[in-house]
This record gives sequence, structure tokens and C-alpha cells, in this order.
Amino acid sequence: MMSCAGNEYLETPAMDYIAENGIRFTKAYTTNPVCTPARISMMTGRFPSYFKDKNGETVRENWGASRVKDIPQEVLTTNIAHFAKEAGYELIFGGKEHLPEGLLPDSLGFTYISDNERGVLANEVANVIRKQHDKPYIMIVSLINPHDICYMAIRDFAESPLDSILLAKGQTELSELDRALKTPEGVCEEDFFANYCPPLPPNLEAQKDEPEAIRKLVGNRTFRKNARVKYSDKQWRMHRWAYARLTEVVDREIQEILDALKETGGEENTLVMLSSDHGDMDGSHRMEHKSTLYQEAANVPFLAMWKGKIEGGQIDQSHLVSNGLDFLPTLCDYMNIEGSADLRGMSLKPLMEGASSEWRKTLGVESEVGKMVVSEDGYKYLRYDFAGPEEQLLDLNIDPYETEQFANLNEYQDKLRELREVYETYWFPGD
Repeated sequence: MMSCAGNEYLETPAMDYIAENGIRFTKAYTTNPVCTPARISMMTGRFPSYFKDKNGETVRENWGASRVKDIPQEVLTTNIAHFAKEAGYELIFGGKEHLPEGLLPDSLGFTYISDNERGVLANEVANVIRKQHDKPYIMIVSLINPHDICYMAIRDFAESPLDSILLAKGQTELSELDRALKTPEGVCEEDFFANYCPPLPPNLEAQKDEPEAIRKLVGNRTFRKNARVKYSDKQWRMHRWAYARLTEVVDREIQEILDALKETGGEENTLVMLSSDHGDMDGSHRMEHKSTLYQEAANVPFLAMWKGKIEGGQIDQSHLVSNGLDFLPTLCDYMNIEGSADLRGMSLKPLMEGASSEWRKTLGVESEVGKMVVSEDGYKYLRYDFAGPEEQLLDLNIDPYETEQFANLNEYQDKLRELREVYETYWFPGD
């Protein structure tokens, strides 16, 4: 969803600027493709499953993640905020939280500059950058968009009381969505769909032999099921059009922040990192929203820039990055302190600055519907449990849009056994 990544249906000059003057990782993944679990990871450097909700259940979706009752003492002394304070940094936070009570920014010692998630936040951040600071600072800027796309199918097919509550509370989101759905003035419908609107995705149809876990996930919320069944091709394309426009909205907000950094001469003494908690299916497999292990939801942007330290224009297409596991050790490395949480997390500093580094060959990802191991050579091993045990092997080398799975083919049995062992012994032992 960035023009620097080859998307021709949107313009993201701010994100492109970070990429042009830094590094872009194409194999970056969230630890869990949904808001709160992913944000828990980014703050603590741990998988969401490290935590238990108030019922003692392992965290794997938003409801449980927001109801984590007790934060272990070990986490309170090994999170981003703790290490930053230890290194003498001022802590600043603004925007969307989506964290359990014990990990809220003010609980961890951040100065909270704004609870706005949009342009007001970007303006406040720019003001902070322009101020004189007595000591170095770490600032987490949590902008919301393009998340407003989530409201499109909810509004189109609202049936449940929860949907009604979301719509009643989401007037700002719906207004932003309506602006994103507007088509260019003076352009007729035929011209719009022929020359402006993004096409349908190459993987519009459901995966061949689609897992029952995915069908159950879609069926659990009627708006998701209705979107899959009832959206026309034009409606899916309008979804993609709005998603692109909302991405441009957040890009303009990022631009305001970058302008302040450049204006104050801060580009040479500031590390900028940009990522996301998850993606959106955006029509792929006739789905919208998140929570799946497909690339559209789990493979996220990860950019970093520090002029004079990180060479510009780098595109890293080989190293597997976990924003949830790797943010913490990377920040500690740049703050010149020892700090770790999950020992499988790794500092990205050597990769960013062109130093040699032994790197992981596989990466684990959790979700509401199951877990997976991604391999650097283009394979994904998935073990679903949302609707009973299901196993898949995907080959992105020949099927990058994940239209089918290969676990039953003889020529894939060695790879299947290899990744199954890695899953069971390294990433998710005892699962």
C-alpha cells in the first residue's frame, strides 16, 4: 500500500521519502494481524500468547488482549518504556492505544501528548519536534488510518447490536470513509472504473480447499459473510479505492511530522521507524478486515531512516523481520544499552547499517485462527485450530497470491516435515 512498493493506485510521498532515504524491508510481519495483540508485542517485545486474559486464556484476539488482567513483573522491567527510561530518554506517546490497562502509555511512564489519532496528532507531534529538549526522547506516534476502511462493510451490512454500537460511536470514522469513497469530480463512472479505480485483486476468489478456520472466521461476523457473498465486483473495487485514499490520508499526516523534523535539522540525529500492526484483506479471497495469516493481513510495511547512518534507497527482500519481536532489541541497540525480552527478537541495526549479521531463517506468526512459520525461501507452514486441526503448506515462489496449498503433494513432503519441526521445536513448542 505504498507507491515506493510499486502500487500504482495511490501516492505516498512521505513514506516514499523514508524509503528513499533509508531502508525498506519487504519480508516484515506482525506477530498477530489484529490491533491489540500486535500492539502488546510492539511495546513488550513478546508474542501476544505470552499473556493471559482475565479468564486465564492465551491472548490471540482483541477481546482477550484488551482484558489482560495482570502484567508480570518481568514484563514491567523489560519493555520499551523501561529500557528507554533506563537509558535516560524522555518518553512521549500520542494517538491510538489499544493496549490493556497495565501497558497503557501513562502506566509505563510516557507523557501523553494527544488522544487524537489523526491530523491533530500529527500537528501536536510536529510541535513537540520543534521544541527544545533537555535530553533525548523516544516518541511513539500512533496514527489510525487507513483503519477507517473497516467501517465500510460494517455499515453496508450492519445487523448485530455490536455493529450498531460501532456505527454510533464511529461518526468521525464514517465521515473520513465517505470522503475516501468520493470519486474524482468531472469523471464519469465508465472512465473512473477504466482509468482510476484499482482493479480487482488477482486472488479475488477464495483459496482452493480453503481452510474451515477461514470460513468460520468470516461467518462469525455477519457483515464479513455478507460482504463476501453480496459485494459486486464494483463494490470490491470501491473498497480498494477507499483503502488507497485512506492510506494517502495517513501519508499526509506523516508528511507533516517529517517536515518538522527536516525544518529543525533533526534528520541527522533521529532514527525514524515506520510500521503497522496489521493489514487489510482488501478484497483478496473475497474478504475485508484482518486477523488472517494471508500476506495481505500479516505482511506489514517496515521502513527506517537515519540520514548519515542508514544508507538511502535500500530494499531488503531477504531478511525476515518481526516488528513485534524486533522493535525492542533494535531500539535498545540504538540507545546503547543491553535490553531484551523474547530472545528470538533481533536488533535490526546491523541490517539497517550494512553490517554483516547472522539472521533467522524462519519466523513465527500467531493469529486468532492459528499460527504459522514463514521461511526465508518463500514457504509458509500453517497450522489452523479455529475450527479443528488443519495443516497447510504454501509456496509463495510459484503462488504468491496464496490461491492453493501444497501440503498433500509428494514433492513438498520434505519441506513440510522441515517446517513442521521448526514450528514444534522453536517457534511454538508444545502447541
